[in-house]
Amino acid sequence: MRKNLPEFDLDSYLPYQFSVISSYLSNNLATQYRERHGISVPEWRILVNLAYSDSLSVRDIQWRVSMDKSKISRAVTRLDSAGYLTKRTDPEDRRLLELALTEKGYELVADLVPIAKRFQGELQERLSTKFAPLKSALDDIMKEIEK
Repeated sequence: MRKNLPEFDLDSYLPYQFSVISSYLSNNLATQYRERHGISVPEWRILVNLAYSDSLSVRDIQWRVSMDKSKISRAVTRLDSAGYLTKRTDPEDRRLLELALTEKGYELVADLVPIAKRFQGELQERLSTKFAPLKSALDDIMKEIEK
C-alpha cells in the first residue's frame, strides 16, 4: 500500500536521468578499455586527468572526477604498482600526495584516447543533430559546476 505521496515522475527527473545515462555510458566505454588493458573506471579517469591537466594531487583528482577518496586511493595504488604513475608527498603540504604519469602511463593513455574518441564518435552519430545542442548544454553545466 502506497502512502499519500506528492506527484513525482522519476523517469523525467533530470538528476535521475543524468545518473542513469552517466552509468550507462561509463560502463559501455569501460568494457572496451577493460577488455584491452584491464583497467577500471577510476583508473581511466585518473590516467586521463593526469595526462591532460597540470600536475595533480589525489585531492585535485577527487574533486575533478567527483569520486570517493577511497576509490581514488585504491586506483592510484594499482596504477603505481603497475608502473603507470608515480606518487610523492608535497614538500609544502605533507597531507597532499602529488601524482605524475610515467612514460608507461603516457603510452597507455595514448592507446586509451582513440578508444574514447571512437566511443564519442559513435555516440555523436547516434544522436545526430541532437549532439551539438546537448554538448553545448552540458558544457554550460560543467562551467557552472567548476565555479
